[in-house]
Formats: sequence, structure tokens, C-alpha cells
Amino acid sequence: MSRGFVKEEDQEEAPFIPPRADLPAGTINYVTPAGYEKLLDERNELETELTSTTVTDEKEKRHLTAVLTGKLTLLNERIASARILDPKDQPREEVRFGARVKFRIIEGEQKGSERQFQFVGVDEADIKKNKIAFFAPIARVITGKKVGEIAEFRRGPAIQKFEITSIEYDTSIE
Repeated sequence: MSRGFVKEEDQEEAPFIPPRADLPAGTINYVTPAGYEKLLDERNELETELTSTTVTDEKEKRHLTAVLTGKLTLLNERIASARILDPKDQPREEVRFGARVKFRIIEGEQKGSERQFQFVGVDEADIKKNKIAFFAPIARVITGKKVGEIAEFRRGPAIQKFEITSIEYDTSIE
């Protein structure tokens, strides 16, 4: 049917489905066991929301269903591509996936300050909780390092040097 014969008020705008955190092409979707459990919990919540909606307006219900279905599709793709790496299986003496790393900045504008990050999967990353994706630039610089080793990280034109002060692998689920 020609678009000329469709009433404007009958046209529905396509729903916006927020994308998931970006996983660069060709990057394996590593997740910790805790991260995988969170993905499964998220799927259960979305499925429950989808099946128990109380929206009665037909247009709103179609919109909500489309958004939830879209989110579920993206989430199921992420779950299907997940490769679980258990931090307890990582070498304790060096920084690997799942490590909680403490380091002291020894050269650069933040000299003397200390930082701590845990390297996790893309869907687990949360800077407020000091969890960063394993492929973040700083994670790539530190991976493979041992306590006492020095790493260099370029921040714009400046270079920061820091010393790894501790490596821990917490296997508890948050």
C-alpha cells in the first residue's frame, strides 16, 4: 500500500532499543562466573517483565513489548557468545582476566597516587566499582605484569609509569 493512504496518527515510531556495552569486533566475550550469573539474572528479569506487563493501552503495550523483545535479543546474543573464565583458574603471580590489581603511580601528573581496578567482562565493567573491561587500554598495558614490575601508560601526550603493588583474584560473586 502506498504511504499516501496511511493516516499519520496510525504510524508508530520505531522503539529505541539501547545498545549493550560495546564489544570490539573479533574480541572474545570473556566473562567471570559472577558476570555470567548477572547476565542470566538480567534475562530472567526481562522475561518476567515481558510476560507480566500490566499495560492495557494497546499502542503502549506494543511499544513495551518491542523494546523488551529487542533487549532480550541483544542480551541472548551476548549470553550465547560468553566464554566464562574463572579467576581462580588464572595464574596468581601475574595480571590476567579477573584480577584485582593495585598499582602506585611513580611518574606522571598523578605521581604518588594509588589506584585499584579489577579486569572483567564488558557487561560487568563499572568504573564506579573500579571494574574495567579487560580490553581497556590500561588493562592491556598491565596484563601479564607481576608485582613489582613497572608499566607505562600513555595519557594523551603524557606518559605515566606505575608499579604493580598487588594482584588478587576474588572468586566470590557480588
